[in-house]
Amino acid sequence: MSRIAEVVVPARLGRSFRWLLASSWTSNLGDGIALAAGPLLVASLTRDAFLVALAATVQWLPPLLFSLLAGALTDRLDRRLIVVTVDTARAAVLAVLTLAVATDRVSIVVVLAALFVLATAEVFADNSSQTLVAVLVAREDLAVANSRLQTGFITVNQLLGPPLGAVLFTVGAAWALGAQAVVIALGAVLVSRVVLPAREPVAGPRRALRHDIAEGLRWAVAHPAVRTLVLTIAIFNVTFGAAWSVLVLYATERLGLGEIGFGLVTTVGAAGGITGGLVYGWITRRVSLGDLMRIGLVIETLTHLALALTRSPWVALPVFFVFGAHAFVWGTTSVAVRQRAVPLELQGRVGSVNQVGVFGGLVVGSGIGGVLAQHGGVTAPFWFAFAGSAVFVVLIWRSLRHIAHTDEQPVPAAA
Repeated sequence: MSRIAEVVVPARLGRSFRWLLASSWTSNLGDGIALAAGPLLVASLTRDAFLVALAATVQWLPPLLFSLLAGALTDRLDRRLIVVTVDTARAAVLAVLTLAVATDRVSIVVVLAALFVLATAEVFADNSSQTLVAVLVAREDLAVANSRLQTGFITVNQLLGPPLGAVLFTVGAAWALGAQAVVIALGAVLVSRVVLPAREPVAGPRRALRHDIAEGLRWAVAHPAVRTLVLTIAIFNVTFGAAWSVLVLYATERLGLGEIGFGLVTTVGAAGGITGGLVYGWITRRVSLGDLMRIGLVIETLTHLALALTRSPWVALPVFFVFGAHAFVWGTTSVAVRQRAVPLELQGRVGSVNQVGVFGGLVVGSGIGGVLAQHGGVTAPFWFAFAGSAVFVVLIWRSLRHIAHTDEQPVPAAA
C-alpha cells in the first residue's frame, strides 16, 4: 500500500500536500454529484429554458462579482482557514436545502438562491485552495502536484460524481443533496490537517483592499502570456456558456437521454479528459503551447457545430469525449503558465483575474443562451456558439503567439 501511495503521491510532496489532495478529491466528489443533481433539480421544477439557463447564470455570476475580492483576501489571510470555513458553510447550506427538498418545501426561487450562495462560497474556497499548492510544493514539483489534483478532479468530479448524482437523484433529490453535504463537510475536515509554513509579516501599515486588487490587475495585464490566456478564456466562455447553459435540456430533449443519461454526458467528457491527461506530456514535447491553444480552439468550435447538427447520442457522445480531452489540455496548460509565472505573493489576485475572465464569459454566454433557446429552440445556442467561436478564432489567432513557456521570457515585477 505504501508503495502505491508513493507512486500516486510521492513523499517529497509532503504530508500536508497529501491532506490537501485528499480534501480536494473528496470535495470534488461532492461537486461532481452537484453537476448532475443541480440541473436535474432545476429541470424537475421548471421546463422553461430561460429559467434553466438562469440557474447556470446564478452559479457563474458569483465568481465574476467576488473573485477579485477573494483573491485579495487569499493573499492576506490564512488560506487554509478560508477553505475550512467556507466549505463548512457550504455543507450547512446544502443541509438546509436537503431538508427543504425532503419536506417538499422547495421552489425554483429557493433553489436559485441556494445555488447563488453555494457558488459564492465556492469562489473563496477555490481561489484559496489553488494557491495552497504553490505554498506547499517546490517549484520543480508543481507539474506533478497539479497533475495529481487534476486527475482527481477529472476522476471524481466529472467521471464518478455526475452519474452518482444522477442515480441518487432518481432515488430522491434529497439523497443527492444530502450526499453532497456530507462529502463537502468531510473535505473541510481533511484540509484542516494541512500545516502551512509561516508567512512573513507585512511591513508597514496594511493597504486598502482596492490597492491589492489593482496590483493584481496591473500584473496580469503586463504579462503577455497571462493576459492572452485571460482574454482567450473570456471570449470563448461566452460561446461555451451559451451552449452549456441549456445542456440538460439538450441532452434530455434533443438527444433523448434520461436523467441518468445526462450524467453520462459528463462522464464521457471526463473519460476524454483522462485520455488527454495520459497524452499531455507527449503532446507538449512535440507541439508548442501557442499551437496547442490554436488546435484546442478549433476543436471547441467544431464541437458546437457537431452538436448543433446531430440528434444521435452515438454521434454526440464521441464529440463530448474529444471536447473533454481538449478541456484537460487547455486547463492544465493555463494553470501551469500562471503558477510558474506569477510571484507567490500575487497568486491569489492574479488567479482571481483569470476567474473574472472565465466567469464573465460564462455569465454573458448563459444569458444569451437562455434567450436563444427560449425563442429559437434548444439548438439555437449551439449555432450561436459555433458562429461566434469561428469568428473569435480568426480574431485571436495571432495573439496566441504570446503563449510560451514562462521560463523563456522575463516576468515583470509587481508594481
